[in-house]
Amino acid sequence: MIAFLKGKLAYKDPAYVIVDVNGVGYEVKISLSTYTEIKEQTDVMLYTYMHVREDAQILYGFSTTSEKEIFTTLISVNGVGTATGIMILSTLNPLEIKQAIVNNDVATIQSVKGIGAKTAQRLVLELKDKVLKSVNEEQLNILSTSHNTIKKEALSALTTLGLSRNQAEKAITKLLKKSEADITVEEVIKAVLKSAY
Repeated sequence: MIAFLKGKLAYKDPAYVIVDVNGVGYEVKISLSTYTEIKEQTDVMLYTYMHVREDAQILYGFSTTSEKEIFTTLISVNGVGTATGIMILSTLNPLEIKQAIVNNDVATIQSVKGIGAKTAQRLVLELKDKVLKSVNEEQLNILSTSHNTIKKEALSALTTLGLSRNQAEKAITKLLKKSEADITVEEVIKAVLKSAY
């Protein structure tokens, strides 16, 4: 099993990279978040997961151990393959995935392209205990609090003000990804309204 690769980036693309390790080029599939982390680098270290099928051996690479860990957790769910795991990690970061699972937030997981309601529900149902076991109390407080409450309150207010639920949800999620932990509901509502009109 290849645990990690350390070498030069010979080729990079948002979907995969080629890492030159002492003259041997390894093709490694990556998520969009890993691409964002490494795109400016020439020397990289990727934590890898090797997926062996009858017809292929595919390497998946991650810029952090937490991303690799959540990937292996996601693909342990029946019906979630490696391509889906990468798609989830390209849409949500590890913290957002854990938050969605801990808070039974099926809608956030369903916002990933190709994830239906049943798969999203299965992910939450099967992984909640695993995620809870893997975090300490301090992390759990972070996962369970602020952003989720803010999201719900802002969504309710914005739909009342006439925005479509889908449009409001997308705008709030985008905003919360970029914002600090101490952002208020009022600030979220104002920012979304500004961007919408």
